[in-house]
Amino acid sequence: MIRATDDNEYYELLSPTSLPKASGFLWNEKMMIHMNCRGYAVAQFMQPEPAKYSYAPNLEAKTFMQPEQPYYAHHPGRFVYVKDEENGKVFSAPYEPVRTLPDKYTFAVGKNNIVWKIENDGIGIEMSLSLPKEDAMELWRVKVTNLSQTKRKISIYPYFTIGYMSWMNQSGEYKQELQGIVASAITPYQKYQDYAKIKLLKDKTFLLADQEPFAWEVNQEAFEGEGGITSPSSIQNEVLSKGESRYESPVAVLQYRLEMEPGEEQAYRFIFGPAKDETEIAQIRQSLFVDRNANGEDGFVQAEREYAEYIKEGRGCIEIKTPDADLDNFVNHWLPRQMYYHGQTNRLTTDPQTRNYLQDNMGMSYIKPQMARAAFLTALSQQNASGAMPDGIILHEAAELKYINQVPHTDHCVWLPICLSTYLDETNDYSILDEKVPFADGEEVASVFEHINRAMDWLMGARDARGLNFIDQGDWCDPMNMVGYKGKGVSGWLTMASAYAFIIWADICGKSEQLETSKKFRLAADETNVVINKYLWDGEWYARGITDDNVVFGISTDKEGRIFINPQGWALLCGAADPVKQKKLMQAVEEQLETPYGVEKLAPAYTAMREDVGRVTQKFPGTAENGAVYNHAAAFYIYALYQVGEQDDAYRLLRKMLPGPDAADILRRGQLPVFIPNYYRGAYRQYPNTAGRSSHLFNTGTVPWVYRCLIDGLFGLKGNEAGIQVHPQLPSEWQEVTVKRTFRGAELHIDIKRESGVEKTEVYLNGNLIEDGIIKDLTAGAEYSVLVKIPSLNA
Repeated sequence: MIRATDDNEYYELLSPTSLPKASGFLWNEKMMIHMNCRGYAVAQFMQPEPAKYSYAPNLEAKTFMQPEQPYYAHHPGRFVYVKDEENGKVFSAPYEPVRTLPDKYTFAVGKNNIVWKIENDGIGIEMSLSLPKEDAMELWRVKVTNLSQTKRKISIYPYFTIGYMSWMNQSGEYKQELQGIVASAITPYQKYQDYAKIKLLKDKTFLLADQEPFAWEVNQEAFEGEGGITSPSSIQNEVLSKGESRYESPVAVLQYRLEMEPGEEQAYRFIFGPAKDETEIAQIRQSLFVDRNANGEDGFVQAEREYAEYIKEGRGCIEIKTPDADLDNFVNHWLPRQMYYHGQTNRLTTDPQTRNYLQDNMGMSYIKPQMARAAFLTALSQQNASGAMPDGIILHEAAELKYINQVPHTDHCVWLPICLSTYLDETNDYSILDEKVPFADGEEVASVFEHINRAMDWLMGARDARGLNFIDQGDWCDPMNMVGYKGKGVSGWLTMASAYAFIIWADICGKSEQLETSKKFRLAADETNVVINKYLWDGEWYARGITDDNVVFGISTDKEGRIFINPQGWALLCGAADPVKQKKLMQAVEEQLETPYGVEKLAPAYTAMREDVGRVTQKFPGTAENGAVYNHAAAFYIYALYQVGEQDDAYRLLRKMLPGPDAADILRRGQLPVFIPNYYRGAYRQYPNTAGRSSHLFNTGTVPWVYRCLIDGLFGLKGNEAGIQVHPQLPSEWQEVTVKRTFRGAELHIDIKRESGVEKTEVYLNGNLIEDGIIKDLTAGAEYSVLVKIPSLNA
């Protein structure tokens, strides 16, 4: 059903119906496209705000990506209709919209392209999608092969959805001089002040072909006729009508007629995307289809190659070989790719949430640390002199805070030391603390060190008389918006996260010889932990918070939302939970939150609005923050388990983030293991029949935390100011692993083995025992051989 190719460059799905929502995604810094295995697409580009060029049927559907994206007949897509001119039979590739089950089918998700191979009735269709490195456009190849033993007469009809562009103004026509279809629209607006922005937008959608078509159609209604999209009436005719669209919804359909000998192939290329005007479209055609370099390659081929090289820049810093080949494939190939996407594009938004921006760039510390460094400085330049961080980071001069970033949340400061610590572990670049950065609300300039001090002081000041952190209209959990809107409600999780941030900052201060500051924040963490245990321990686990009306929630007496995962994991991280409490809360998590698909965010899921908690309780039970296996929160908990040495529990939950390896689990999740989704359906004990379904959303803060779990926890190869501290935490059933670790320009080849007679971890560098287990004095460009012996469980 699914398989990795021998070179691990692709993940393949061999049926269009077994995992109908299986998908892959491609991106550059101007656009992103999410391609479904059956040919449906969700795409957007930046100008500078997100915009469409392939539209849904109505304006109300002009959102970007939705969890568990519903697909429908007229969902935007990229298809090829194929008609046998002799018998009139029609099928479509890759599967939609005709839905003729092919004789053979492969959907292959690669790192820099997505490929379909379909065979039906002796005709082979191969479709592939790639992108340029920088421009917002899709690069398509379509190859047709006569696989039969007889001469065939066929027509193919590449179909690209344009859709309902605008109620103000939309049209489309074939342009002979461009050898392509151009659709035009005007983005709707009401205020005259908006015209200055509107007139600059790329409101045209184009489809360019490298070969002149036999015919075309630009009017969607005329193309479909009475047969609809599944059986277009116009295809029954010998020739498309060469129509145009005048305020009707446009479509881009081309017709090519072929007479093919047995074994003959015919290849086509297309460019699909947005443009400002026809001059720009003509320039695109010239540069990609006409101009050639010294090697005779046109721009299309060059763009594909440059994009492949761009994606390769996102390599991770570890390469592993373990007893779990599926994990190896994901960690070596797909996890760093997803992490790179987040950090490189900022999720294609001009105002990423501050917590997302910082955590995504925490991940970039492993891939492009200089980019992470710049991002931390950018974030701090938007901090107020009080120490408060904004809800979103402005990345473009024309951007403004939108949507959720207009709602006050109180957690953004905690991520500063937590995320910076990963950068420091990887680079040892403590000079960043001396960088001078302005504040957003005045002329004052201060060092990064002072900025983060003020952030920590702000967290200590934003507390009630008990010493618990105010939640306002949300913390990390955006939709927990009614716990503290009156100004009294507090967040148990944020109080714990603050304590953990104090500990991390105290460590950084200590390493920077800021001993008094280090002592101050270590004491603050200790005092906070006392408060946590006084007000939030419920006897078996920790409460999630206390409402404006002084009602503790997330406790044993609650019928819904009795237990939340975040307070349990962060109580381990901040040290509030002593060994007795650790054992109790971990047992509670295993009994009440763990499912076959991972650990749920809360349980039981809310089934009705709880007005003192907020809109999180209105989400469908088991989706998103309301009791799903919300992988970001699960990753926090897994990281915490590694921090307290619970490696078996940690690995068990970590492995559940990936579909499979058994077929039943893959079918339930409905997703290829090429990314970690935002969530899998939860409410396992309430709605077991739907639990486990993937959201198919790949925007998630999960991935840098999973990478930290691997480096700091599972393989124990965490950097510090001296070098790498080696402390692997392999699951009990593993006897041996190998890891290639790139670190500060050096390359370490590490073998980790269980050996009888070994009582504690022993680290050998080039055959020499290292007493403290810290590999020091590494030289950039050098390679090192490391042997790590860990105790055998039979010893």
